[in-house]
Amino acid sequence: MAIPQTFIQELLNRVDVVDVVGRYVQLKKGGANLMGLCPFHGEKSPSFSVSPTKQFYHCFGCGANGNAIGFLMEHAGMSFIEAVKDLAQQTGLQVPEDDASPQDRERAAQQRQKQVTLNDVLEKAAHAYMKHLKASPRAVSYLKGRGLSGEIAKTFGLGYAPEGWRSLASVFPDYTDPLLVESGMVIAHEDEKGQDGEAKRYDRFRDRIMFPIRNVKGEYIGFGGRVLDKGEPKYLNSPETPVFSKGRELYGLFEARTAIRVAGYALVTEGYMDVVALAQLGFANAVATLGTACTPDHVQKLFRFTDSVVFSFDGDGAGRRAARKALDAALPLATDTRSVKFLFLPAEHDPDSYIRANGEEAFAQCVKEAVPLSRFLVDAASADCDLGSAEGRARMASQARPLWNALPDGALKRQLITELSNAIGIASADLLQLWQQTGGGARSPRPNREPPAPQEPGYDGGSHHQGHDDPQGGAYTPSYPPSSGGSYGGGGNSGYGKGSYGNKGYGKWRKGPPPPPRMLGSRRSGGSRADRAVGLLLANAQAWDTLSADDHAMLAHLPAPHGPVFAWLEAQLHEHGPQPWAALREALRGNDHETFICAEVEQATMGADSALELAELADVMDRLRGDALEALAGLLAARVQQGDASAFEDYKRVNERIKALKSAPPV
Repeated sequence: MAIPQTFIQELLNRVDVVDVVGRYVQLKKGGANLMGLCPFHGEKSPSFSVSPTKQFYHCFGCGANGNAIGFLMEHAGMSFIEAVKDLAQQTGLQVPEDDASPQDRERAAQQRQKQVTLNDVLEKAAHAYMKHLKASPRAVSYLKGRGLSGEIAKTFGLGYAPEGWRSLASVFPDYTDPLLVESGMVIAHEDEKGQDGEAKRYDRFRDRIMFPIRNVKGEYIGFGGRVLDKGEPKYLNSPETPVFSKGRELYGLFEARTAIRVAGYALVTEGYMDVVALAQLGFANAVATLGTACTPDHVQKLFRFTDSVVFSFDGDGAGRRAARKALDAALPLATDTRSVKFLFLPAEHDPDSYIRANGEEAFAQCVKEAVPLSRFLVDAASADCDLGSAEGRARMASQARPLWNALPDGALKRQLITELSNAIGIASADLLQLWQQTGGGARSPRPNREPPAPQEPGYDGGSHHQGHDDPQGGAYTPSYPPSSGGSYGGGGNSGYGKGSYGNKGYGKWRKGPPPPPRMLGSRRSGGSRADRAVGLLLANAQAWDTLSADDHAMLAHLPAPHGPVFAWLEAQLHEHGPQPWAALREALRGNDHETFICAEVEQATMGADSALELAELADVMDRLRGDALEALAGLLAARVQQGDASAFEDYKRVNERIKALKSAPPV
């Protein structure tokens, strides 16, 4: 959105840079100006000056300078628009939005007010938890036992949620206030009624050490709670709310901003306690994801504060899997001017225990020697590959392609193609040509298609030729030959015809041997793409980690039953690593979607050809990505028609992505 310069000037005339800077820096009077410790570099004597008359800040040490908007952008990591909106909200001004309808402006204002109200509720709860901590010798003893001082507990606002079902009732007189539920602090069971006839309510957090989560502006947006003794779950997080999304926020980033700039890098760890303990031990530049895998939003947010990010993980299997997800998230943002590294500690250590056992210098040396992104990418590409055999090197070539493609163009990407080609044993030019021709080794286009044979009732064998504009519930049509399991109808010849993207034909109609007798006639018609993805991914669970973080999010947000199934699968893989279908089948016992999943896996594995199943999965994912883009384009088009000019650029970008997907070689 374009904000008129006249509004920017009026905004700067109304705000006081002293108040804005004072939210983050302790200032003291020093002549005509105010002085403080510079938030942009480490110093012990104040060299940071704020001028009330000039409405300007300047550091005589590092040279940082600017106005109120510039300070929020540099120190809080906000974009220009975010900084302007933040200051406008403080001064009561309405940011001009000429391209928005009055209804949209009203909705936006209501949403902003709702967020402010929820922030206030969460802040009030945080202060109550801090008071409870001081009054609980048991909780204080626990924190001291973990080596934490009162000063560090105060820095992070640590607290304690006492035992009891309704301790927050003493903090909020109206315990039935819907805001308590909306903020995630109280759970309401609508299907259970109390003696007063109202829904049964109780505190979400009970008998836990509380870690308040703040955004980069310092606003309270959620909590993490850890049990003091044994209990499950060990950590409990706030649910998703209008102010809290764990896929976008990082614990400790508000507290670590200055330390990140001083240290020159951000250290991403796996938990709340890691962050607090590291700050206690001299590494205040640590942050943590909030009980979820690292996302591109996390990485992008960190790159607002530094050009160097180090991910720290345990050296066990779970740590390696988490590191792989972080790699997927970081690849699209790994430009030539940025550094991404991966630190793997011994399996018996976390950062806290390692420093206590070996000292700060030893840990700092570990950080210095962390695995660079380029080397970890090559390692990930060669995972489970026997490079002593042609088959193993071919598999590496297939696994390397999506990783290499995710990198932005630049010197790093061009150097990596050489490293990958050397490991695979193919010249760089030949490897690139192979990827272009085969789409990662899935299959090549097949010419000379024969006309399809008539189909008997049952599975359509691909005769519907539906494209990405079809509703998701429509039948999925694979675009390449089935496995030797062959004929899925009652018994005629069958095969697959054209793929929907670009109307390209690359499936040769063929006749295959019949499936095992128990399968005859059991292939059903009308399965959706999402159904097919469930069957293929559960049958080939190792393929989950080959998908991007965006793919994971897309699948997990599909409507039930598909979204919950994919969320369950991700949790299983995160906990146990890739498992064969037999193991997943046992874990499914009693699951709400057990029958559905088993049916889809049986449909997906009729041909018993895992190579073609993976090829089909690539095709299904392509179509689901297309579905998602088409749906987004439709929403943006509707906004454009309603007069929302800001949506037009987004609409064009989405359409470009759709065109690129349609013109890509078949996979």
